[in-house]
Amino acid sequence: MTRATEAAAFFGITATIYLALLFQWIPIPLPETVQEFTLPVLPWWALVSFGAYSLGNIGYHVMTFRDCPEAYHELQTQIAQAQNDLRSKGISI
Repeated sequence: MTRATEAAAFFGITATIYLALLFQWIPIPLPETVQEFTLPVLPWWALVSFGAYSLGNIGYHVMTFRDCPEAYHELQTQIAQAQNDLRSKGISI
């Protein structure tokens, strides 16, 4: 299975279970507070949690970003080659 297929299957199964619990298609004795107050806001809680995780993950990786001196020098040589190529074609830089 591809990663997209796995993700679609996971979200499909999760959505089915959530809807079955929300509309009481599965006879599970849940407390009334869970049925009325927790289940309806569960998707928003999951979305906010995922957003917070994503922002934290991006922030951490930006904070611990490593410089790559080899990539810098390689990029500089590619820029110089492009400039020389453009100059040889008569384009002023």
